[in-house]
Amino acid sequence: MNILYCGDEGIAKGVLVSILSILKHNKKELYFYIMTIKYEGVKPFKKETAKYLDSLVKKTNAKSFVKLIDATEVFTRNLPKKNMGSYFTPCSMLRLYIDKVPELCKLDRILYLDYDVMCRGDLTEFYNTDMEGVEAAGVLDIYGKHFYHYHGLKQTYMNSGVMLFNVPECVKSGMFSRTVELCAKRWMMLADQAALNKAIKHRKLMPRKYNEQGERPRKDTVLHHFSNNFKFWPVFHVQKVKPFEIDKIHEVLKIHEYDDILEEYNKLKDNL
Repeated sequence: MNILYCGDEGIAKGVLVSILSILKHNKKELYFYIMTIKYEGVKPFKKETAKYLDSLVKKTNAKSFVKLIDATEVFTRNLPKKNMGSYFTPCSMLRLYIDKVPELCKLDRILYLDYDVMCRGDLTEFYNTDMEGVEAAGVLDIYGKHFYHYHGLKQTYMNSGVMLFNVPECVKSGMFSRTVELCAKRWMMLADQAALNKAIKHRKLMPRKYNEQGERPRKDTVLHHFSNNFKFWPVFHVQKVKPFEIDKIHEVLKIHEYDDILEEYNKLKDNL
């Protein structure tokens, strides 16, 4: 199973928690890839951190690995110029370069996860879903689905925090190249997500359980995405809680089901 994270050194804590949650429920071979860049104002994901994570996953399965990929060259060669100053770091757009990275473009499929995604179950069924003729599979965005309609009135706007890519189909259709071109020529809110939703011609919408974006997981939730949530009481505000913010997980969200994972994270985080 191929799993991809993208980001700078700031995602290390989240990646550790996310990987620990995946290892708890998935004991088969797991191949983790982390894309990063060395760019202006961006501190790349550390090689030492990747090596530590590699040793960690091998304790569960000796054939598993964590591989760090420096995508600086392909990124700077095809800069998403119009969106370089967005709210998110340039690293948020790295997944759009999968087809230009030798280690990734030849894979059969790859599951992209944001660093704030926690796993609550076996990923096999989701990962092995039928992808014939489909470029990407994902879950509707809980907010964006109501406002963005790129394909008529039908709700098709996916959240990009969890996406399963059929790499050969994406390469064949030129989907990734279209997303990079869009980001280079047009400013967009949530550039990577907007570009993907515009560029993906053939998608497969998956059940909500594979990308629960609400603040609390449901009984059948497999992947819990700690995305930002809008709160309207006592005043309107954006609630931001990440999986490694243990006090907020307990006090704000009142969630304790991840305590075993967070306890292990506390013991290991200094190794980062």
